[in-house]
Amino acid sequence: MNITIIYLENEMLISKKEYYSWREIQDEYETFKTSLGPWSAEDVIEYLSDEYTDIYPEAATQVGGLVNSSIQVAKVTFRS
Repeated sequence: MNITIIYLENEMLISKKEYYSWREIQDEYETFKTSLGPWSAEDVIEYLSDEYTDIYPEAATQVGGLVNSSIQVAKVTFRS
């Protein structure tokens, strides 16, 4: 399963929805800034863990939650 990281103006999402181009994502999200991927779950976990020390719960928990659920998109959360 591949996951795309989606950056919006005020939040970050992870999505397991299959996109064929970044333009599809831009059309779906009004505040779209950029996206990364699609990447494997392991690569997303590694990237988020390396780049965001304030991610909470840990990246593996958040990505695993998305992978193991029926939802297609989840908001990435951080310590307050």
